[in-house]
Amino acid sequence: MSDLNLPEFDVSTALTPYGAEGEEKSAGDLAPVFDVPVNISAVLGKAHMSVAQLLKLSAGSVLELDRKVGEAIDIYVNNRLVARGEVVVVDERLGVTMTEIIKDGDQVI
Repeated sequence: MSDLNLPEFDVSTALTPYGAEGEEKSAGDLAPVFDVPVNISAVLGKAHMSVAQLLKLSAGSVLELDRKVGEAIDIYVNNRLVARGEVVVVDERLGVTMTEIIKDGDQVI
């Protein structure tokens, strides 16, 4: 395994919204992490069933979820709840628009 060559990380300035000289930090300061891949999941709902029930599912089966029509869906980034949103159609494809940002996303799928 090779060693990673990482720049020094100054914790004292990283935890504040301002730099060492007092200037406000911007999104450009996050450039080193722009290429870090993340997994995003939009969860429409959940269902619990036994393996026997799962094996009985076939094409056309209806799976009842724990959400109501029109209820917000959960948006997870790396299994951490970060937002809620609504399903939208964009150019005949499904998408999600965020309607609420979750600040304390400690819930895991």
